[in-house]
Amino acid sequence: EMHGDRLFSDDRSVLTGIGFLEGVPVTVIAQEKGTNTREKIEHNFGMPNPEGYRKALRAMRQAEKFRRPIIFIIDTPGAYPGIEAEERGQASAIAENLAAMAGLKVPMIAIVLGEGGSGGALAIGVADETWMFENAIYAILSPEGFASILYKDVFLAKYAASVMKLTAEDLLAYGVIDMIIPEAEGGLHLNAEYSFSFLKAKLTEKVKELKSANVEELLAKRYKKFRNMGAYEERP
Repeated sequence: EMHGDRLFSDDRSVLTGIGFLEGVPVTVIAQEKGTNTREKIEHNFGMPNPEGYRKALRAMRQAEKFRRPIIFIIDTPGAYPGIEAEERGQASAIAENLAAMAGLKVPMIAIVLGEGGSGGALAIGVADETWMFENAIYAILSPEGFASILYKDVFLAKYAASVMKLTAEDLLAYGVIDMIIPEAEGGLHLNAEYSFSFLKAKLTEKVKELKSANVEELLAKRYKKFRNMGAYEERP
């Protein structure tokens, strides 16, 4: 595991390290929420500070240097909005990651595990492939936040969620993600092995495919993928 951003501290809401996928060395960068009260406090409820994103970028640069594919695990309600985070450059840390990821010369796969919120998720989400678990959500902010800002009524969160099109099925239809990872009936927590065995097989296959791709073609496809998001056509 890699610790620290070499500027401030080690943000435990972002975990980074090196592993092997069927014998292939890969860099893994993951957001961690924790599962109990102690862990949630330790990991800041999955809301990264600037040093978390800078640690992630440090790991990305190392992966590029050694030509290792990168696997991102996204699970955050968003970047931490506290005043200390703003003072340490939260916005610039996210922006630097977005700019760097657009040009990294290694294959990258981002997986939305449970929740992908706003720039806090996108800061480790500019990848060649974006996958989502079947019951995950990926959006600019929470339905509660959307409802309170646009409708001035947090109790309209359910309606806001339908408007936001934040489900895996919606985002696949819009071309924002590339694949849905199926979950067992009742959810991932009831049968994790079902989903993770599928994920491992698909990751092994896709990493092999992307590693064999020409670097310039990889970058061009990545650029086109994100430039096409939000494109629309007006009809009379």
